[in-house]
Amino acid sequence: MSRQVLVVQTGTANTASVLAGLRRTGADPVLVEDPSDLLKADRVVLPGVGALAAAMDRLEASGLTGVLKERIAEGRPTLAICLGLQLLCNGSEESPGTPGFGVVDGNIGAFSDRVNVPQMGWNQVIPAAGCRYLRDGHAYFANSYRLSEAPADWAVAWSDYGGRFVAALEQGDVLACQFHPELSGAWGADLLDRWCRGGAAC
Repeated sequence: MSRQVLVVQTGTANTASVLAGLRRTGADPVLVEDPSDLLKADRVVLPGVGALAAAMDRLEASGLTGVLKERIAEGRPTLAICLGLQLLCNGSEESPGTPGFGVVDGNIGAFSDRVNVPQMGWNQVIPAAGCRYLRDGHAYFANSYRLSEAPADWAVAWSDYGGRFVAALEQGDVLACQFHPELSGAWGADLLDRWCRGGAAC
């Protein structure tokens, strides 16, 4: 049985790969930019690449910020990918003065100058205790900034690139991945499938 998954049109994401990845799970992904659609949606994906400020401007202009914050506060199934994870935080060194959603108590910082940025390639993901969806494996990352401290009340998966950083966060059915599950081969496809099912057929 197919289940519809709404994908937020942030204007700062390669949504084609996200849509394709979801379709491979048997889901029926639909791009949306209307807040009323997100209010009644069963499952929502917030993708993103690029600068936090540009994505926040687009979400604010579309009236989506409040709806997304409400969904996450209520623990409704929401998947944030790459910049999507960073948007959930208080803010980012990349875009000084631009607040994020603030639903994750943490600030995004740049990688150490000891490593090449952006990080482009595969890296190990190691889930800590309490993770429901995440499993040990390798995922594809494309990021210049990261969350380096574990926020309270979230289950964390870690990776390492010039030092330990947050690879993903879980809180109930809210999953936020710094990596791109849709580009992470069979391991990423399995993660998308587990989240999409959420205990029910997708």
